[in-house]
Amino acid sequence: MKKNNYSAAIIISLLLHGLLVAALLWGTDFSMNKPKPQGNMIKAVVVDPALVNQQAKQIRQQRDAAKKAEQDRLKRLEQQAEALEQQRQAEENRLRQLKADKLKAEKEARAAEVERKRVAAEQKKVAAAKRKAEEEKRRADEAARISREKAAKAEAERKAKQEAARQAELERKKQLAQKREAEEAKRKAEEAKRQAEAAARKAEEERKAKIAAKKKAEEEARKAEAARKEAERKAAEARELQRQQEAALNDMFAGLEAETEQRGGARGQFIADETQRYGAIYTQMIQQNLLVDQGFIGKECLIRMRLSANGLVLDASNDGGDGALCRAAKAAVVKVSQFPMPEDPAVVEKLRNIRLIVSPQ
Repeated sequence: MKKNNYSAAIIISLLLHGLLVAALLWGTDFSMNKPKPQGNMIKAVVVDPALVNQQAKQIRQQRDAAKKAEQDRLKRLEQQAEALEQQRQAEENRLRQLKADKLKAEKEARAAEVERKRVAAEQKKVAAAKRKAEEEKRRADEAARISREKAAKAEAERKAKQEAARQAELERKKQLAQKREAEEAKRKAEEAKRQAEAAARKAEEERKAKIAAKKKAEEEARKAEAARKEAERKAAEARELQRQQEAALNDMFAGLEAETEQRGGARGQFIADETQRYGAIYTQMIQQNLLVDQGFIGKECLIRMRLSANGLVLDASNDGGDGALCRAAKAAVVKVSQFPMPEDPAVVEKLRNIRLIVSPQ
C-alpha cells in the first residue's frame, strides 16, 4: 500500500514539473526565420505570471482535495476504533452479569447445604424418640411381669394384673404407632436428602457452565481489544503517509509560496497561542477528573496524549514525573475520553500530539 502511494506522489510531482515547463515554453519564440538586417534587435522571453499562479492554484486545489479525502478515510478508521471500543464495553458488561449469576448459584448451593443440615437434625430427633419408646416399652414389660407374679396371691391382684396387662397392650399399640410414624419421618428425611443432593449437583453443573461462558467472553473481549489496537496502528500509518505526502508537495511549491511565508510569523504566533490555550483547558479537565491523594501535592507528571481529529483519546503515556501521579493522570485522561478541538486545522494538528504537565495543588 505504501509503495502505491509513493508511486502516486512521484507521478503527481512529474506532472506538476511538466506543467511548469509547458508554461515556460508557452511564451518562448521558436521561430527559425533568419532576422532581417534592420539594425540591432533584442528578443525577450515572456513568462505570464498569471498563468503560473493559475497553475499553482489548480495544483493547490488538487492537493486540498486529496488531503480532504485522506482526512475522511482517517475519520472512518477512528469510527471503526470507537465501534470496537463499544463492543469491548459490552463484553465487560456481559462478564459482570456472568459473575452475578455465579454468586447467585453459590448462594443457592449454600441454601441447599443449610437444608441438608436441618434434615440431619430432624433425623437425630427421630432417633432419640425411638430410643425413648424402646425404654418405655421395656418398663411396661417389667410392669407386666410384676403384675403376673402378684396375680397368684389374690383375685384382686389378678384383676389388677389384668388391668395392668390391658394398659400395657394399649401402650404397646401406641408405641407401635409411634414407630410407624418414626419410620415415615425417616423415609421423608431420606427423600429430602436426595432432593438436596440433586439440587447441589445441578448448582455445580450450572457453575461450571457459567465459568466456561465467562472464559469464552474473555477470549472474545481479548480479540476485540486486539482489533481495536490494529485499527489504531493503521490510522497512525495513514497519518504518517499523509505527512510525508504533504512534505513533498510543500517542498515542490516552496518557491511559489515565498510571499505566503512572509506572513507566516503572525500565523505561527496565533497557532502557538491557541495551542497553549487549549493545552491549559485540557490540563484543567484532567485535574478535575483526577483522584487526588494528599501524597500528590507538590509533585508533577509529564503526560503525552495522542488525539484524533475530533478530540477522541487514542493513547496516553508517561513522559516523566511521579509514577503514582502519572497512573492517576492517565486514568483521568481515559475518564475524560474526548477533548474539545478548535476549528483551525493547523491548531488541531498541533493538539493531536500534545504534552501536558499535571501538578495537583
